[in-house]
Amino acid sequence: MTRTPTPMSAELYDYLLAHVTPPDQVLEDLIAETATLGSEARFQVSVDEGAFLALLTALAGVRTALEIGTFTGYSSICIARNLAPGGRLTCVDESEEWTSIARRHWAAAGVADRIELRLGRALDILRALPVEPVYDLVFLDADYLNQSLYWEEVVPRVRPGGLVLVDNVLYHARVIDPTDTADTTEAVRALNARIRGDERVDATMIHIADGLTIVRKR
Repeated sequence: MTRTPTPMSAELYDYLLAHVTPPDQVLEDLIAETATLGSEARFQVSVDEGAFLALLTALAGVRTALEIGTFTGYSSICIARNLAPGGRLTCVDESEEWTSIARRHWAAAGVADRIELRLGRALDILRALPVEPVYDLVFLDADYLNQSLYWEEVVPRVRPGGLVLVDNVLYHARVIDPTDTADTTEAVRALNARIRGDERVDATMIHIADGLTIVRKR
């Protein structure tokens, strides 16, 4: 018998957030500053997703992590704070403006020394990385049109047993709308299908925020 998830009303989501480890003052300040960006603020990960990233990083004993799409730095703080001793996070983003906000809050969070920021075109940066499987965790939260290209660059660089987290895989439910043939929607569908058929990994998709796929490399 197949069970469907409990429908997520606004009231139930408020209840959920009330039972998640709350953001500290640094993260609260970052949320407030990001909100001043207007519509761009939607790129910030949700509080519950940030808490999930933090917990998973700690549970997996992650030492080497890669984030593709950093924005103003919320998710990178959640990851960097929970790295194993001596751990490092490499962040990839194109925006000097947005990551300048991230840099200030990394310093406030005391994690600036654990993070290396690489600015530029993500695909170029990924292709220039060493090809050895060195990453314990990758968080992929970047532009939809290139996600499948990023996927192919990332998987060989993740160690066996390592994790890849792919954000926004439900794309505001547009992935199940047969009339939606926008390039971005088709790109998300294509990546979801690619992961599902990739024999290098085991994967599950969970309903957190806009959908998150969790992948373990075999």
